[in-house]
Amino acid sequence: MFRRTTQLAGVTASICLVAIGSGFSAELEVGTAAPDWSGIVGTDDKEHALADYQDAKAVVLVFTCNHCPVAKAYEDRLIALQADYQDKGVQVIAVNCNKGAGDRLEPMKQRATEKGFNFPYLYDATQQTGHDYGARVTPHPYLLDGDRKIVYIGAIDDNMNAEKATEHYLRDALDALLAGKDVPEIQKKAFGCGIKYEKK
Repeated sequence: MFRRTTQLAGVTASICLVAIGSGFSAELEVGTAAPDWSGIVGTDDKEHALADYQDAKAVVLVFTCNHCPVAKAYEDRLIALQADYQDKGVQVIAVNCNKGAGDRLEPMKQRATEKGFNFPYLYDATQQTGHDYGARVTPHPYLLDGDRKIVYIGAIDDNMNAEKATEHYLRDALDALLAGKDVPEIQKKAFGCGIKYEKK
């Protein structure tokens, strides 16, 4: 299955420009504490902080954007994830670190309204959260447990086409976490469009 995901990543690379600045940070490891963040404005024009969701049993922090076809392909799955797990104490949070014209706050507001996002969609113009977590692509999810330690990093599932997905890594990780069990797969290679970090 890893081979299949790798093949998907190759296909994705042909339609997405991967552009990573020289100041790119290494991805965090599973088991480490999730970096804190605050003061990030969302499409609701309010500032958000990780501490705002302290009552959540789990947080799914997803780095995504407006322009990437892979990110767009996963929007409905993120909406469904929030709807299915909201009553179980799970909070999905989407963060956009890209700074292209189509990825700024106003276009994000339009996208959130059009799609009916049921989770916060935040714009980090500083790109600091992406650097802190080591996010490389969109979408790139990080699953945080109740103590805000990272318990899963990587792909949401194994296929950009929802109808062809057979392995649902993020949902499996959530189910295990909420059941008090070990997460079956702690990391799967995320695939998508490269986050365009500015050089430092």
